[in-house]
Amino acid sequence: MYLVHAHLELPFGRELPYDVRNLLKSALRPDDEVEHLAVHPRSPSWLTLGCYLLAHRLEEAEARTARVCRRLVDEVPALGGARLLDVGVPLLPFLPAAVGGEALPGHIGPRPVRSTRKPFHHP
Repeated sequence: MYLVHAHLELPFGRELPYDVRNLLKSALRPDDEVEHLAVHPRSPSWLTLGCYLLAHRLEEAEARTARVCRRLVDEVPALGGARLLDVGVPLLPFLPAAVGGEALPGHIGPRPVRSTRKPFHHP
């Protein structure tokens, strides 16, 4: 599983709505293959999305995150006109003992985990 951050900025003078988390989470589709979405507003016009997703390679995870974010910008009116500034994995310390064994570079946990195929693990 990868955690990929995407940084977005709204056009000048626009602000994020108070319910931006719910708007974005409800706009995710099963074919986005995002296991969990963390939404972190950083200012009234800038936010970081944390996409947890399964992928075979880092490049695949980053490309899928960029694709999902572009679709959200196009389809969620609250993000209309937002710029996708950057997509990439955050730098995390390599602590294999803390995750129960030898971690793979870029992965959270000792090895890739199988998908539940249930976005947000809802029944």
